[in-house]
Amino acid sequence: MINKESQSSDHLTTASRRGVRMAKVAIAIAAAFMLASIAVIISIAVVQTHKKTYISRGLKYGIVLDAGSSRTTVYLYEWPAEKENNTGVVSETKKCQVQGPGISDFGKDKDQDKKTWQSLKDCIADITQAIPSHRHNSTPVFLGATAGMRLLHMKDEETSNAILKNIKNYLSSLPFNFQNASIISGQEEGLYGWITVNYLKGNFLEKNLWNSWVHPHGAETVGSLDLGGASTQIAFATSDDAKGEDVIKVSLYGYEYNIYTHSFLCYGKNEAEKRVLAKLVKESTNWSNVNHPCYPSGYNSSMLAEEVFGSECTKNDLPTKYSPQQYISFFGQSDPEQCKLLVRSIFNLTSCQGTENCSFDGVYQPPLSGDFMAYAGFYWTAWALNVNGSQSMETFNTNMKQFCSKDWDTLKTSIKHIREIHLKSYCYSANYVHSILADGYKFNTDNWKNLNFQREVNKTSIAWSLGYMLALSNMIPAEGKVIKLPINNVLFTGLLLLFSALTIITLTYLVIALVRFCY
Repeated sequence: MINKESQSSDHLTTASRRGVRMAKVAIAIAAAFMLASIAVIISIAVVQTHKKTYISRGLKYGIVLDAGSSRTTVYLYEWPAEKENNTGVVSETKKCQVQGPGISDFGKDKDQDKKTWQSLKDCIADITQAIPSHRHNSTPVFLGATAGMRLLHMKDEETSNAILKNIKNYLSSLPFNFQNASIISGQEEGLYGWITVNYLKGNFLEKNLWNSWVHPHGAETVGSLDLGGASTQIAFATSDDAKGEDVIKVSLYGYEYNIYTHSFLCYGKNEAEKRVLAKLVKESTNWSNVNHPCYPSGYNSSMLAEEVFGSECTKNDLPTKYSPQQYISFFGQSDPEQCKLLVRSIFNLTSCQGTENCSFDGVYQPPLSGDFMAYAGFYWTAWALNVNGSQSMETFNTNMKQFCSKDWDTLKTSIKHIREIHLKSYCYSANYVHSILADGYKFNTDNWKNLNFQREVNKTSIAWSLGYMLALSNMIPAEGKVIKLPINNVLFTGLLLLFSALTIITLTYLVIALVRFCY
């Protein structure tokens, strides 16, 4: 009896062990199958996302001449040829600043004209060497002239046309594919700046798992603030119900944007400074001793009256007894409070009183929204005050007051990285930037932190020139790009669902098996 019970127990033990071994084998097989399914899912996702059938055709190039009011800058851009219509692939590879004034000054001084032309040719020669010879005839060349030429065109259309004709002839003679040389409108300049900022920030598109271009998740566009010598531009995306001549709809990569953009002619940093000088002169009874609250004490300078009043921006401020060749002498005062009042006075703020959604000079502006990139003259002013990047309004004001309180000798001693010809004007520039941002555009202590004073993004200068080239060369299509994928979308979806289901089933089995095995 005992032997029979013992034999029965041995059979049960053997069967139990065999069952445990089989359970272990089943669990191992299920785990292996689940891991294999996960590996397949990852593999097909990687293939679909990264495996491309592109055959690299090397780099392509584009040249843009930014013919500004105070100088001309030549930009060379490059991008992979096989990714021409992708987003964020164009980068600045070379930049050359032409020595001398802007092209709007051609014809005023023959000796200076020769120097400017020679410097332009030197820049082009430098750019040419950076482009492989077999790419020369396919490299587009664009020139966009901005506010300096807009002002000249208003004053002397014949001279303006002659300057553009000479430049077109020169650019056409180069071994490149000359496309265009023209005066762009202020609205275009603002829009191209906005396109540049958001293109470089990657705010337009990104690739999803299906290798399709989509809006980046949670991304918003960034507003653009550009400050040149003769004009300043603001541009930002606004609500769909915003209307007016300064609101335009643009379609980029198949998505529509409602963009507010306005350019203020004669509010560029240099022309606005002439208006400040003109106001001081008109209010002075002695042109040989004009006190300037924005210049540092201990600094003085003399200039011809035509340097102040010879501009289209100051022609309405002519004094009653005006002689172009008469000298005016300015003496610095280092007076922060008076400087602030003086600079603020050139903005017509009363025209907006009682008017909703208005900046200055009676110009309509929707409410500000989102972050803003402030570049060009905005950046250099913030850099001089050591408040570039994102800072508080309080920090900006504190640094501005400290800067404007220093005398000329202290400024020259403490700030050696800024040339003296520019250093004396940075107190004015700081007050100008504060006035137009706070009083004009309505930035305040709460949203000032949304301002980012930057010079470049990903080693590419922030300038309207990039957006200009992208738009004119159709490198930003209105419609989304159609992409040939390595795996058909239907097949890809089916495989994902199949192996995901298998993974879930095996995971469920593993959980049940482990529970039974343990208990």
